[in-house]
Amino acid sequence: MFTGIIETLGEIEAIREEGTNLHFTVKSELSNELKIDQSVSHNGVCLTVVALTDHTHTVTAIQETLEKTNLEHLKVGSKVNLERCMQMNGRLDGHIVQGHVDQTAICIKREELDGSWEYRFKYDAQFGNVTVEKGSACVNGISLTVVGSENDEFSVFIIPYTYENTNLHQVNVGDTVNLEFDVIGKYVARLMGRV
Repeated sequence: MFTGIIETLGEIEAIREEGTNLHFTVKSELSNELKIDQSVSHNGVCLTVVALTDHTHTVTAIQETLEKTNLEHLKVGSKVNLERCMQMNGRLDGHIVQGHVDQTAICIKREELDGSWEYRFKYDAQFGNVTVEKGSACVNGISLTVVGSENDEFSVFIIPYTYENTNLHQVNVGDTVNLEFDVIGKYVARLMGRV
């Protein structure tokens, strides 16, 4: 369980193939605080730490994960948003994030405003996922407030702190991002027969 509040950016240092799996070695300031078997969100994808060095950690993504997320687009040097799992005695500063990406979306708008940025994302509505204005959505692991919502797209506004301290500053029109829709909204949609 996560909150969608990014702790730091990591950098992909190495990628190793093993069958259909990819092993990502990530360099970050958090790596020396992690332990084997710990769950860490990478761009919103919950992955298990399988190896450690002083300044890196390694996680494995299986084919199912690669097909449903943007992890297959990562290259050596790519920046990833990192968050350790939520502590049950801490504040929930973002929203409830499971680390289970529902689907990907394409950035269709990125506009710099006077002190903020607007991003708009388009996704395939056939899976029944929904956003609501003033609700929450998780983009690349970041808990964001939806400001405009339609059947297959939504927009968010980004403050300078989020822009500078997450990998959103690298997301351009045409890029693929990971989406996790609000878990409460998913249960309501299921109960209403939309999914």
